[in-house]
Amino acid sequence: MAKRKKGYREVRRSAHQEAVYNFDSCGEEIVVPVDISAGSHQDYVEDCPVFCHPMTLHVDSSPDGEAHVEGEHE
Repeated sequence: MAKRKKGYREVRRSAHQEAVYNFDSCGEEIVVPVDISAGSHQDYVEDCPVFCHPMTLHVDSSPDGEAHVEGEHE
């Protein structure tokens, strides 16, 4: 095994990350799991934890790993 230089830090990117979404009907915040290995655009259906109304969440991931979430009522 090669000797590492002082200050070397190994960084591992996980295939999974999280994004946050606030429901517009109640303001409740949820954490949306994002599997970046599944592509840069994903759709999820989540129920509002307060009113139980289903929402379609559209998640777009940028090449740098940032996830942007938008929602629309079912």
